[in-house]
Order: sequence, then structure tokens, then C-alpha cells
Amino acid sequence: MINGVIFDMDGLMFDTEKMWASFWEPALARLGLTYKEGLAEAARGTAGETTREVVRKFYGPDCDAAAIVDSLHAVADEAFEAPVPKKPGIDELLAWLDENHIPMAVASSSRERSIRHHLDNWGMTHYFKAIVSGQHVARSKPDPEIFLLAAKKLGLPPEHCLVLEDSYNGIRAGAAGGFVTVMVPDLMQPDEEMRRLYTAECASLFEVLDKLKKGIL
Repeated sequence: MINGVIFDMDGLMFDTEKMWASFWEPALARLGLTYKEGLAEAARGTAGETTREVVRKFYGPDCDAAAIVDSLHAVADEAFEAPVPKKPGIDELLAWLDENHIPMAVASSSRERSIRHHLDNWGMTHYFKAIVSGQHVARSKPDPEIFLLAAKKLGLPPEHCLVLEDSYNGIRAGAAGGFVTVMVPDLMQPDEEMRRLYTAECASLFEVLDKLKKGIL
């Protein structure tokens, strides 16, 4: 039985994954570096030291990975000043969960300031009992730590929480933590690994809402 819902943010609630992918090139250029193909995909859904480890794999162990990631976030902060596009169905899903007194949390690899900025811009912050960012955990997705912390803040065991994710690393984290894990694909379509890991796949948040109303999830 679903007693709580944990949302990823980028690519799930907001149409920002394409934007993040585009930030790498100018962020690297500010440091005199060129973008290497595959970096955006490898870093998607990660945070903190995990992101820095990805950067080191592409630019070498002696690169200033922290400076590169800081440059990425500086580019993002500039781009995200205005409200970003919402994913179809997010308003309807949040309203229904709220009406049915199902507590919600955001568990995103993004920085807390960025999460709150996006939520505040669309007047969504009040829906969430907890906001957990990549800054709040030692290990980012695909480790389940961020989802386990969100579930703890909701006061619920993982098996009674629905995790909504679009990224491979997010699905891996949800499955590893024992959550009811649903993939709502964005830039990445499910492969055989994802199909083995997730509980279900939904084409949109509207489909998630429909399955919840019907008791399928």
C-alpha cells in the first residue's frame, strides 16, 4: 500500500534535464576546457563526490573536479532565474495526493537552494513535508541513501513509499532501497536493466495519477 510519495525533481517534475546537459559545455569553457561526449549522460542523477568522480573519469584524476562542478552550478543558477517548464500532470498529481492526505517529499541530487527555488517559483513548496538534496547525504544516487532519508522524514518504511524517477541512477537507488519504484522516462528510455529493477513504467505523470486512482500502484 502506498502511504507516501517521493519525487525526483529534474526531468520528473520539471523539464530541466535537457538544460542541465547543455550547461556542461559553457561551464567547461569558462575553465578553458572542452566538453567530452558522454559526460552529461554519465553525470545525470548524481551529486557531490559522485559527480566529481564522474568528472575525474573524463578529465583525469588530477583535474580540479570541484571547480568544474562549481562552474556547472554557476551556469545553472544563471539559467534558472526564471521559472522552468513543468512536466505535464505534475499539478494534477500533487493536488490529488494532497486531497487524499498522502505525504510527499522531494529527493533530488540538485542543491537545496535550487530545489526550493524551482518549487517556490511555481508555488509548490507547501505540498512537501520534506525536501532532501544531494547536499544532505554522503552518497548520491545510485545509492539509496537520499530516498531512505526522505522516507525517514515522512515517517514511513520504504515498501510503503512510491519513488518517481526518470533517470537510471534514480531507478537503481529506488530499487536498492526497497521502494515501490516507477520510471517516468524523460531523456533516457528504459533498458533491460531498468525493466528488471522498476515496479512499473508510466509514460507520464498523468498515467501515474491514473494508476494511483485505480489502486494499481
